Amino acid sequence: MERFEVGMLAKSKAGHDKENVYVLIDMDNSYVYLADGRIRTLEKPKKKKYKHVQIIREINKDIPVTDNVAIKRILKLYNREEA
Repeated sequence: MERFEVGMLAKSKAGHDKENVYVLIDMDNSYVYLADGRIRTLEKPKKKKYKHVQIIREINKDIPVTDNVAIKRILKLYNREEA
């Protein structure tokens, strides 16, 4: 299994949100909890099994994952680099 840490970017591999990019905000034994800052906020994260998520980037140490604005900023910077 891959090493998961809070703050990593992850891509959904299955489900209706396939290919969407999220920030990993929490995890337990069976699930990871993902947020995008807009629809899936820190208060209402997306719950996915580990096997349905692919880590695509290491932790962004410049911007801590503290609120929804920070999550949106992290994803915006990632999308700029990908374009």
